[in-house]
This record gives sequence, C-alpha cells and structure tokens, in this order.
Amino acid sequence: MTIAFYRFALSHAEELLRLATTFLRGQGLWFLMWFVVLAILCFAVGWLVMFEPFTQGSGIPQIDAEVAGRINMPWHRVLPIKFIEGTLCALAGLSLGREGPSVQLGGMAGKGVSKALGKNRNRERLLITCGAASGMSAAFHAPLTGVLFAIEEIHKEFSASLVISVMTASVVADFVSSHVLGVKPLIQFGNFATIPHQLYLFVLLLGVMCGLAGAIHNRGMFFLQDRVFGPLEQRLPYVRYAVPFALAGVMAFVLPDLMCGGDAIVERIMHVQGESLVALVLLLVGKYLFTAICFASGAPGGTLFPLVVMGSLFGAIYGICAMQLGDLSGAYQNSFIVLGMAGLFASVIQAPVTAVVLVFELTGSLEALLATTIVSIISYVVSGLTKNEPFYEHLYDRLVGNQKKGSPDLEASQGAKSIHTYVIGPGSAVEGHEIREIHWPEGALVVTVRHAGIESVAKGNTRLEALDEILVVMSGSGSYEDECHIMLRRLCVAPD
Repeated sequence: MTIAFYRFALSHAEELLRLATTFLRGQGLWFLMWFVVLAILCFAVGWLVMFEPFTQGSGIPQIDAEVAGRINMPWHRVLPIKFIEGTLCALAGLSLGREGPSVQLGGMAGKGVSKALGKNRNRERLLITCGAASGMSAAFHAPLTGVLFAIEEIHKEFSASLVISVMTASVVADFVSSHVLGVKPLIQFGNFATIPHQLYLFVLLLGVMCGLAGAIHNRGMFFLQDRVFGPLEQRLPYVRYAVPFALAGVMAFVLPDLMCGGDAIVERIMHVQGESLVALVLLLVGKYLFTAICFASGAPGGTLFPLVVMGSLFGAIYGICAMQLGDLSGAYQNSFIVLGMAGLFASVIQAPVTAVVLVFELTGSLEALLATTIVSIISYVVSGLTKNEPFYEHLYDRLVGNQKKGSPDLEASQGAKSIHTYVIGPGSAVEGHEIREIHWPEGALVVTVRHAGIESVAKGNTRLEALDEILVVMSGSGSYEDECHIMLRRLCVAPD
C-alpha cells in the first residue's frame, strides 16, 4: 500500500509539473518564477537528505547493506522522508525513477513490521527482503521481477523459505497496487513480429552493442559520481543538488520530454515510425546525460525506469539502422525496442534473468522471449569482458567503503548464539574440501551436514560437496554476527 500511494503521489506531482510549466511557457518572463520554485524544492530536498543521509540516491544499495548487516537504518525516519523527497524531485522534473526509492520504502516497511513483531535479526533480514521485493513489484507492476530482483540482487542466495516468502509478498503487493492504479502493463507495445532465426545475426549484434553501451553507461555514471560530484559533496553539499535542479528548470522549457522517469519518451517510442533517427539519438544522449547528472548528485531517486527508457531508445535506433542497412521489414521495429530494453538492463545491472522477466512483465508479451534471452546473455557476457563493474555493487561498495571491515564486535563475548544454514554452491571456495581444511570465521561452528537428503554430524574429515547443506552455530550477536554471516556467504557461494 505504501508503494501504491508513492506512485500515486509521483504521478500527481508530475501532472502538476507539466501543468505549471506549460502555463508559464507562454507568460513571457514569468517562467523565471519556476526557478524560484525549484530553488525552494532544492533547499527542502537538501535539508531532508542532510537530516537523514540514508535517503540520498537510489535506496537499493542501502537495502543491500541493511540485509548484509553493514548499516542499521532508522526505518521510522527513512520511510516518511524518502516518500517526501521522491515526490519533491518528481515535482521538480528530475530525471529519476521511482523503483529504487520504492525498494527502499518497501524494505523499511518490512523492517518496521519486524520491529513491531519483535523478530530476531534473521527474520528481520527476511522481512526487509520481502518488503524490497514488494517495492519492486508494485513500482513496475511486475511481481516476478520483484522476486528475481530480491534473490539476484539483494539476498544473493536461494532457499525455499526465501522464495516462498518473497513471492507471496510480491504477489500481494502487485494485487494491492493494481486495485489502486490499474492492471495494465507499464509499457504497452503492440504488433510484435517474431524475428526469424535466419535474422538472428542482428539479434547477436544487438547483444554485443548493448553490452558495450552498458559499460559506457556505468563508467560515465561512476565518473560523475566519484570525480565530479564527490568533491562537491565534501566541500559544498548544497551545490551538488543545485546543479540538477537548475538543469531541470532549463529542460522544462527546452526539452520537456527528458523530465521525470521518461513516460513522455515511451509515448513517442510507441509511435517510433514517425520519429527521425537524429531525434532518437538526441533523446538518448540527452536522457543519459540528464539522468547521470541527477543521479550522480545524490538526489533521492533511482535509475531503473530511465534505464528501461534508454534501452528502448537504443533498441529503436538499432532497429532503424538495421532496417536501412540490412533491408529488414519495419514489422520488427517493436521487437528491437524490447530487445534493447533487456540488453541494456542486463549489461548495466548484471542481472540477465531479471532483465528477461522484467521485459516480459512490462510489455505483457511472449513474442520475443527467445531473442530477449539471447540478447540478455550476450550483453551480460560482453559487459563482463569489458571489466564493467555491476551498477549496484559499485554503489554498495561506495556506501560501506568507509566502514571498518572484518573486526569482531565486543558483543561476541556476551555468549549469545544463533543458528544459520548455508548451501554449498558449485565452484565455491569450500567445495571439495574437508571441514578442518577450511578457515572458518572465529566463533562459527559447523554442526551438521546434509548430503543427498541424509543429515550427519559434522567432523573434521567431513568433505563438503556441491549442494550440501550445512548447519552453523555462531557465538556472538549484532555486528559480529553480521560479519560472520557475510564471510560464510562468501565461502559458500560460487564466485561470479
């Protein structure tokens, strides 16, 4: 329900923005009044972020860090402040998405439920993950995407209890938001033409190009965030917000289609046959630069929906070029648009499975499923070959980079104990090794090993195999338990 109200607030803020700027556009110098409004909004957002720093940016890295035990966000402050900040940024017209904030809002709602019910730290992590999945589900109207995103990006492990819990939360969130906002797919493309296999060379090439484009996307974003806005954040905190807010004022009267998440661009792409190649290229470059500046400044908002919009633009441009150079039928244009969405998402986020399911749920069509899967896989591989750092992993490392790592907390001496289970991943660091050969975290004791459905007491000479399930007892609580949990996950999960 929180995310449904959040989307409702954002949609009305965007409507008010367009009404105000359309009215002021024909009133001579009165349009300068809008810059006064933007200055007030900028000050309000800056003050709120300084009051609660965990609300800046997307919100997804904060949820990752919360689940990993690296930070402890005050949910009762983050929840209302993030809601207000996102609405103010939408009213200003910043090129930011609603998905990252929705994930953070959902996660904090889950933490609030955990605190109200008095759950332990493990249950709290699960409820935060369920809330985050619900946020993604309600934001995109895509419950399966919420499930996969929670597993592939946030929790990074697979278990039956996790999947069932997350799936239930995502479906319920989608059901509730659908009653408030409707059941239609977020993006509706019709007239899909299945690309024949003899033309899959164009599909393969699009995957390669999406992989390279994703690497450029991430490097540009990181450069602006670390090298341009990073020094501003340390010296002049308010100035970093003044840049995107001032730019939003210019865009409102020069290129209004670039404002907000990108719904106006989606409307244009649906009628892409009437658009010139030059116009689409300018839209893509403009949307990327505006989004990069807004996001790198630390303004509260995400990049997922702008990323989907940029992917559709990339696919539209590629489709036009393929038709002109390869003499293809114009019936494949919409298919290339969808493939571009999936390819760029898979390259930037490094989550190809989520990319495929997201595009299916956004468009409501299975016509291009095989080609979408191929593009996503190739884009993911090419992006990895360029040493492209996954988007949210970089943001997570940046968030927790200044915190002290690997030092046990004094709480370890208090005698508290907790129990965790881990599945040995194929190719993980402990696969094929005896328990006594492994350097386990201090205070962690392997008690039992379940192999092929048979549970036995763990001994020093017990050899761990792929898909074995181990039961670990940890001595300690709080941040020490969190450190142990992170180290054990690294040992048991196969490297990417």
